[in-house]
Amino acid sequence: MNKKIGVLGCGWLGFPLAKYLVANKHHVYGSTTSIDKLDLLKENGIHPFHISLSTTEIKGDIQSFLSNIEILIINIPPRLRGNNTESFVDKITLLHAEVKKSPVKKLIFISSTSVYGNVDGTVTEATVPKPSTASGRQLLECEERFLSDESLNTTIIRFGGLIGPNRHPVTMLSKRSNLNNGDSPINIIHLDDCIHMISTIIENDYWNEVFNGVYPLHPSKKEYYTAEAQKRGLPAPDYLHNSSNNSNKIVINQNFIDKSHQLHTSIVS
Repeated sequence: MNKKIGVLGCGWLGFPLAKYLVANKHHVYGSTTSIDKLDLLKENGIHPFHISLSTTEIKGDIQSFLSNIEILIINIPPRLRGNNTESFVDKITLLHAEVKKSPVKKLIFISSTSVYGNVDGTVTEATVPKPSTASGRQLLECEERFLSDESLNTTIIRFGGLIGPNRHPVTMLSKRSNLNNGDSPINIIHLDDCIHMISTIIENDYWNEVFNGVYPLHPSKKEYYTAEAQKRGLPAPDYLHNSSNNSNKIVINQNFIDKSHQLHTSIVS
């Protein structure tokens, strides 16, 4: 069944996601902070909107955007690095107020595994989040804002490190030496798998859920990034031997695995 879906934030993940949804016959509305990108969205079958969130206001016709859709995908990552200390929570608080005034009742909030913090061992959706960074703390607060709103059917996706076209950490790591955490497992996910997860949630009505989004294999950082550097003809990053900062954190997308198994069982039976 064709759905009316809004992608708030048509960037590295949001734009290919929107194109995929269009290709699957959904009516897609997409936002961008760049006026120059509006034509690109339109050319790809996406109804374009110029919308920008700040801590004090939302620029652009947010209500026209929201009034057209039944499902909202919020794909606006916090950018709390370097000197940027703005409140991501304030941005999302303003957005939540606008959503409350709109007909939107189903929502996907793109979050991060950073909400779990520096824990050791296996991490599933049942693990209690203990964020250790400003970004993780603010993401968790925003998650809770939407999840606690009983008027919304909210699903949270906590993605691991994102990789894909023109985005891979090894391009920066290959130039570095004396790196820590070489024996720590990786927790990453490819762009294509992100899109698959989101579309599966929409198609199967997996609402009021929390999902981790991480590739099921977890080689060590040293092993993985050395292999990825060799594939690209880059110098392998240099890791310290016997680093004391190694973590054993392995994030598992247990809920998505369970849902997929249940779906397969119901189809077979």
